[in-house]
Amino acid sequence: MSTSSLSRRHFLMGTALAGSAAFLGLPRMARAEALDKLTVGFIYVGPKDDYGYNQAHAEGAAALKSIPGVTVVEEENVPETIDVQKTMESMINFDGATLLFPTSFGYFDPHILEMAAKYPDVRFEHAGGMWQADKHPTNVGSYFGYIGMGQYLNGVVAGHMTKTKKIGFVAAKPIPQVLLNVNSFLLGARSVDPTITCQVIFTGEWSLAVKEAEATNALCDAGCDVITCHVDSPKVVIETAAGRGAYVCGYHANQSSLAPDKYLTGAEWNWSKVYTDMITATMAGEPIPNFVRGGLAEGFIKMSPLGPAVTPEAKADFEAKQAEILKGGFAVIKGPLKDNKGNVIAAEGEAFVETDVKLESMDYLVEGVLGSTS
Repeated sequence: MSTSSLSRRHFLMGTALAGSAAFLGLPRMARAEALDKLTVGFIYVGPKDDYGYNQAHAEGAAALKSIPGVTVVEEENVPETIDVQKTMESMINFDGATLLFPTSFGYFDPHILEMAAKYPDVRFEHAGGMWQADKHPTNVGSYFGYIGMGQYLNGVVAGHMTKTKKIGFVAAKPIPQVLLNVNSFLLGARSVDPTITCQVIFTGEWSLAVKEAEATNALCDAGCDVITCHVDSPKVVIETAAGRGAYVCGYHANQSSLAPDKYLTGAEWNWSKVYTDMITATMAGEPIPNFVRGGLAEGFIKMSPLGPAVTPEAKADFEAKQAEILKGGFAVIKGPLKDNKGNVIAAEGEAFVETDVKLESMDYLVEGVLGSTS
């Protein structure tokens, strides 16, 4: 961590400047006036070069640095503790930030919510599905992408490439977004072959290299020959799986350089577009909606280029299904479908398209996924 990062985080601990008084001179975001200058803060739970979640956000932040009048301040390796409140507060008072992107899931409650109440003129944007109109402050917003569609396409390629008909998923925590990715990966593969199963192992942490390596090796030992993940940094999973001879599908960012021969494709965030749109709107005095979502068609997510091992048949199916998704209204969860405990989650003729907010409260694993949420 840089000296500037340390001084920023601890700025408020050694100054007599009161937060409320320091903020009086900053522009009010609620005025919706066009701005000549804007300071934007980005906070990451891990390193900016993690080949994963944090790197994807950092690449998006980097795209803003060429916009005239925009200053970007960043801090990495900030835990989901009171430390992130200190970082947010010092970015506001020390750097003059009026728009903050604390990017990690665990930053939201209580940390963003407490800072939003203390600084009502600052806009806080959180990457996730946590914001609710009837519950949370209006100076807080939620943005996310329908990346489950990317994991579905990962699954389509995996379904063509698996020989054992066993695919694997290393997951961090059983929250709705992770469960949707696990289910989407399996259902994509089952669109190719309905007998394919997916074994999932939850590590319990967003970033814990030892457990990620252990989980990947366990999946390989169980016969899984195509593996993907939803952890902050897929690097360990990708390199471990490829080292064991398994094919891999990436997540968050492009990891093809880590396993050139085994990388099939990957579901990537395209935060550059999302952040550029938000900052352009803010500079023009236009409000950012509190609930922002988008998928492949909107450019919120993208797919890694297909790797050299992908067969012509897999490529054709991947491209056909991607084109279908791009048309809109595509449903990954559609009936008849049960969870892996035998409960009906979608009856015959019932479907949940990617924009259905019910998917953001998903608490099940679909039939064919081997594993448990508890």
